[in-house]
Amino acid sequence: MILEMKVPSPGESIKEVEIATWLVKDGDYVEKDQAIAEVDSDKATLELPAEMSGIITLKAEEGDAVAVGAVVCLIDTDGVKPAGDAPAAEAPKAEVKAEAPKAEVKAEAPKAAPTQAPAATSYASGTPSPAARKILDEKNIAPATVSGTGKGGRITKDDAVNAVPSMGTPTGGNRGSERTKLSMLRRKVAERLVAAKNETAMLTTFNEVNMTPINLIRNEYKDAFKAKHGGLGLGYMSFFTKAVTRALELYPDVNSMMDGDYKIAYDFADISIAVSGPKGLMVPVVRNAENLTFRGIEAEIKRLALRARDGQITVDDMTGGTFTITNGGVFGSMLSTPIINPPQSGILGMHNIIERPIAVNGKVEIHPMMYVALSYDHRIIDGRESVGFLVAVKEALENPVELLMNGDAKRALEL
Repeated sequence: MILEMKVPSPGESIKEVEIATWLVKDGDYVEKDQAIAEVDSDKATLELPAEMSGIITLKAEEGDAVAVGAVVCLIDTDGVKPAGDAPAAEAPKAEVKAEAPKAEVKAEAPKAAPTQAPAATSYASGTPSPAARKILDEKNIAPATVSGTGKGGRITKDDAVNAVPSMGTPTGGNRGSERTKLSMLRRKVAERLVAAKNETAMLTTFNEVNMTPINLIRNEYKDAFKAKHGGLGLGYMSFFTKAVTRALELYPDVNSMMDGDYKIAYDFADISIAVSGPKGLMVPVVRNAENLTFRGIEAEIKRLALRARDGQITVDDMTGGTFTITNGGVFGSMLSTPIINPPQSGILGMHNIIERPIAVNGKVEIHPMMYVALSYDHRIIDGRESVGFLVAVKEALENPVELLMNGDAKRALEL
């Protein structure tokens, strides 16, 4: 029986996918549920499993855009699994490889002729004649870069006239290039980023955070936290997520978005966390982050990051989100202006932590400092709300025990 395999729907709004990679070849025998292809939608990369066992016939090429529901391959379920005799068929290949060095013996014969290529040189080699020097000076060409054809290697007037100024490109280096089609996911990301720049009134406001209080908490409790919660680390993201959800309650306009002539406000905080995966940047969502504990946030971020790393992230994992946090600091970024993740109205950018001198109670002290940036859509968020929101984030991070842990760090960390 010939089974037609059709492209399943990755999500309600997705009309087509792109064949990113075939994991099998035409004519291969495949097992039921074996991954036979990776397909890109505009939101995620998904694996396509074989629906039945049999011999496969591919009906689309890598890079083809295929409509949802279209046939991408055929599986002959009556096909017989080949016997395991592949190693015997490979034996002649070893003999062919063993004979390859014979070609090298033939290739060596013509090499004797060029041995007398170097031209005779003398004190005049590379020295321009007066007329040639004048021309080279006018062209701003160094004589050492010109090969002389005159007697003894002297640079003649004709050599100078024909010399071409160097454009600064070293000779003998690689000059190759490669043209690669962007994946559907990457093209969609590019489209959304350009739309965010063109269709929103995006502004960015900055502040800085003294990370000493958080570092003290992490240094004191991170080992106990890890031991108590099955190896889960106590990172910075849980503190930032808690600080953001608190600030969103104080400034709800930052937790809203535009829909034509209307503003949609949310009474929950679904926080999109930008993570780096094998297919590029992805933004899975931590749902109802305002209700999660420090342990709950760390566990959910770890789960989503592992799924992104392993290519298992789904469309549902990345759908929605009312506000985004991105951490460029893990790559060494000191300061940036993050781009809004549409249709959201705000995104918080974290950066690297650097020890800097700051004034504390009239004295200069060295503290670990981080610049933070809030990019926001000025059509819906005014300056007062944007600056107030970022100040609220700063206050919570610099006083985490009182503002994020209700005065009891151990209890908040479930220790």
